[in-house]
Amino acid sequence: MANTLDFRSDCPLASALDVLGDKWSLLIIRDLAQDKRTYGELEKLEENITTNILADRLKKLVAFQIIEKSLYQEKPKRYHYLLTHKGLALLPILRDFANWGHEHLCNNENCLV
Repeated sequence: MANTLDFRSDCPLASALDVLGDKWSLLIIRDLAQDKRTYGELEKLEENITTNILADRLKKLVAFQIIEKSLYQEKPKRYHYLLTHKGLALLPILRDFANWGHEHLCNNENCLV
């Protein structure tokens, strides 16, 4: 998306999916909620995200103000990533989504998929 406000429709669900509907963004938000803060920590997602995809998703989440990036080391430049108010507002939704997955896709703590 060239413009951060260039959504495919006026539907709020479609717009939310334009921002968060890829397979990585919600997992990055999950890990930030679990106190992972640096690029190095985030690239260790158990789901094996590639570095170029991670960099792209972090940039997108910063552009939509879901996370913020702050410099913590000048040379070489290193950043912390933190959830913003918008990002924190997603946490109850993520919990509900995870609960749905646990209830409907898992059996006795082992996922079927």
